[in-house]
Amino acid sequence: MASIDVLLDNHAPLLPPSVRGPLRRAAGLTQRQVAREIGVQPLAVKRWEAGSVEPRPGERRIAYSRLLQGLARRYPEVLSMCEA
Repeated sequence: MASIDVLLDNHAPLLPPSVRGPLRRAAGLTQRQVAREIGVQPLAVKRWEAGSVEPRPGERRIAYSRLLQGLARRYPEVLSMCEA
């Protein structure tokens, strides 16, 4: 079962691009800060937020998914604003 969990984690679901930047900004984070913590270049975060590229399966995708989910719990009003 552990191997199944690894497969599932590697394809961590991501929130839609339309909420990624607003959530980051609500937390007062820059693309550079997010990139540094995840281990990518700021351009990658910019592309992820634009929806032009998705993080590849693996640890970085898991980290980005975890960040977005945590920010969504902390700033639920951002999700509401983006859905409107």
